[in-house]
Amino acid sequence: MTATAADSPEASAQPTATHVDPFAEAPKPRGRFLYALNPLAKIAGPLPVMFALVFTRGALIPTVIIVVSLVLLFVGAKLRGRVIVALLIGLPLLIGAFGVSFGIWVDPAFVDQDSDAASVTLIAIGDWRFTLAAYLIGLATALRIAALLVLTLLAGLTTGGPELVRALVQNLRVPYRIGYTALAALRFVPRFGHELEVIRAAHRVRGTDHGHGPIAWIRRTLGLAIPLLAGAIRHAERVALAMDARAFGAHRTRTERTISRWRVRDTVFVLLFWAGAIALYWWVLAAG
Repeated sequence: MTATAADSPEASAQPTATHVDPFAEAPKPRGRFLYALNPLAKIAGPLPVMFALVFTRGALIPTVIIVVSLVLLFVGAKLRGRVIVALLIGLPLLIGAFGVSFGIWVDPAFVDQDSDAASVTLIAIGDWRFTLAAYLIGLATALRIAALLVLTLLAGLTTGGPELVRALVQNLRVPYRIGYTALAALRFVPRFGHELEVIRAAHRVRGTDHGHGPIAWIRRTLGLAIPLLAGAIRHAERVALAMDARAFGAHRTRTERTISRWRVRDTVFVLLFWAGAIALYWWVLAAG
């Protein structure tokens, strides 16, 4: 009998499917320093700045923070094209739009009527006037929100869920039962999306996905809820059995495959961030 190609040792040695470990560390781009930092450093550095932004009223400090944060992102992270477009074009547009939205709702009592900006009318409807002074107040609020958003992107765009959980468990001594259980729960989200597509495909094959309009959409959505909930319960049961079979939580500590270390560069990053924030606020207070 002649052996076929599938019976050869080379063919049998090749895996038929690729296993993706959800807890494996993603490869980090070289030459991008934000990826090399500890996730906790990328949170601890901007955190006092974010807290101080809540009490800021001017537009200068948020503007400087946005510019510095964007420079750090462009230099220290490998961003996709659509992310760069969103930061360079979408962010200014959102700031301008939110500035108008917040400025419309500004109480006239908070507007300095003696300033030159108060005499400039941007929109007038009857007796109601939307002045430049009100817009500047709304713009300052929009800039603060944008600064908070950009600061969160320093860690959000360069840190994965497994990395953050490892740092919390190993560096902050968060119980691993809590950390890795939360990470397993996060893995439910992409699985729900896959299961939802499978259920929709099954409904289309069975001819139960007909109808148009809002009533049909509500009927289809309610029809997806029960099988999706059943799939979630089955998946949760499998995860619980797997964790129990591996004695998860039976010991106070666990052996880590990947070590999350706090290095000197993490301390330097946090101290430089804090020093820059203190210098910026000191300069603004001295100038005012």
